Amino acid sequence: MFACTGARAAGAAGTILVFGDSLSAGYGLKADQGWVTLLQQRLTDEGYGQRVVNASVSGETTSGGANRLPRALAQHHPQILILELGANDGLRGLPLTAARGNLATMIQAAQKARARVLLVGVQLPPNYGPAYTSGFRDLFGELAKAHKTALVPFLMEGVALKDSLMQADGLHPNAAGQPLLLDSVWRSLKPLLAR
Repeated sequence: MFACTGARAAGAAGTILVFGDSLSAGYGLKADQGWVTLLQQRLTDEGYGQRVVNASVSGETTSGGANRLPRALAQHHPQILILELGANDGLRGLPLTAARGNLATMIQAAQKARARVLLVGVQLPPNYGPAYTSGFRDLFGELAKAHKTALVPFLMEGVALKDSLMQADGLHPNAAGQPLLLDSVWRSLKPLLAR
């Protein structure tokens, strides 16, 4: 877990807690290349005072996240929670009902702690079968609607199918893809921000 500190104090503007997996933890990248670090830079450059705390863990599932989140909320008291979990559940073929329940639990915990939630959707490769793949894709929009949260429909929009923007594993965006991930998040995050 690390904090990205901007030039302005975050006391009044609050904290943005990024709670995700390797896609947000910057897997395979230098510390200053990930989209979360780029988010802090953009906030500072555009005059926002929020401090970004990255509590993302590579390999994290929704179950692990649900166990960790209460402590993170109590520690950081975020104004906004960016929740980016579920990919590892999907890649392991875990039941969609479990992922849905865990994400709902985290959304509700954040809302109870008075944090606004930005839910970040991810998608799976087609080899998991059409029913599972479409069910997984749809659950993020369904949760956002049910819990009235902001939504990034697909974090890796415009990145996932471009080899030039992906690491050799085919799962994680490289440094060139990170600004596009930030753009995907920023479109839905900006309306939640107060200067």
